[in-house]
Amino acid sequence: MAFHADHLSLSQSAGPGRRDTLFHESLRDKAERWALGLAWAMMPGRVSGLPHLAKLYFSDLLAPDYALPDPERALANPPGLAGIVHDLSLPTLLEAHRRGLYPFAHVGPIKWWSPATRSLLFFDELHIAKRLRRQMRQGQYTVTFDRDFDGVIKACAGQRTGRWHVTWITPRIMHAYAEAFDAGHAHSFEVWNDKGELAGGGYGVAVGNSFVTESQFSREPNTSKIGFTVLNWHLAKWGFVFNDGKLLTPTTRDMGFREVPRWDFMARLRQADRQSGRVGRWQTEADVATVADWQPQARTEKPKV
Repeated sequence: MAFHADHLSLSQSAGPGRRDTLFHESLRDKAERWALGLAWAMMPGRVSGLPHLAKLYFSDLLAPDYALPDPERALANPPGLAGIVHDLSLPTLLEAHRRGLYPFAHVGPIKWWSPATRSLLFFDELHIAKRLRRQMRQGQYTVTFDRDFDGVIKACAGQRTGRWHVTWITPRIMHAYAEAFDAGHAHSFEVWNDKGELAGGGYGVAVGNSFVTESQFSREPNTSKIGFTVLNWHLAKWGFVFNDGKLLTPTTRDMGFREVPRWDFMARLRQADRQSGRVGRWQTEADVATVADWQPQARTEKPKV
């Protein structure tokens, strides 16, 4: 399938100010994010964590701690809250991921999180639904890696059909992960339809021979699942040991992700970080139809602790 020039990676084809324009958040968008983010925080099951969050926030105001927090000392409520983000430079962001921390916040200061359980996919446990396999064999979509990272992360922050527009992917987050992409540590997958349009995708960060999935989006049915399946095929082929989905959702559970306790995740992550990774631009080595015939086989070893 031929791609037009405007499908080249925006970070490679655009000038320095292109990202500032693409990642810009209007005052209206910011107001909407704050209003919906506050409503999200006040929902039952979350509101009880606000006093602990406020205590951490005001303690940090009085005595800012610029060191990365200990992931093992994260709060139980809000679940996994570990600290306040002061620095999102590339070295800090990469070190945070090596420690199992990730940045997240709908409103207010960005926070570091380390939940008590982690949602992991071991590739021999991946489940590909029969309906998805049939769709992948129809030849409607093409998947690429690292072709339009900027477009993907912007789309991940965008409006989702039938959902409130509550996003944690702020301009600051976009710029931080775009810098990680430029350095060859963050990666995107793009799903293109037969018209050459970006129909779905997602992005994440490689940590040694593990991968943490940050976010995905779909503009057409199942497109993120198609791209995600192609990504996981390549991760398995390249010797990656797991895909970290952070928090378990009904969709990821159906695909084979399962929760492991923090101590187990940290042991696996330390082992993965000691392995050589794949730094630089990624390219696909199989088309969608080939991946549709994938029958995952056991290849995951338990970590040495």
